Amino acid sequence: MFRDESISVPVEEGETYDVTIEDIARQGDGIARIEGFVVFVPNTSVGDEVRIKVERVLPKFAFSTIVE
Repeated sequence: MFRDESISVPVEEGETYDVTIEDIARQGDGIARIEGFVVFVPNTSVGDEVRIKVERVLPKFAFSTIVE
């Protein structure tokens, strides 16, 4: 089956987003989803509503930090 790896991700490095933490990863980081795309947010708990800045985008997920 052919899979198009060029599908654009819904987040950009350096951009900020308002998200709700939906889950916790095995490493303890919070997991938010933007249009289904997973974003890891350290130092958060399930249910937290935070503004994040995307620091690094990979094909299947991204890493972010909390913006005060």
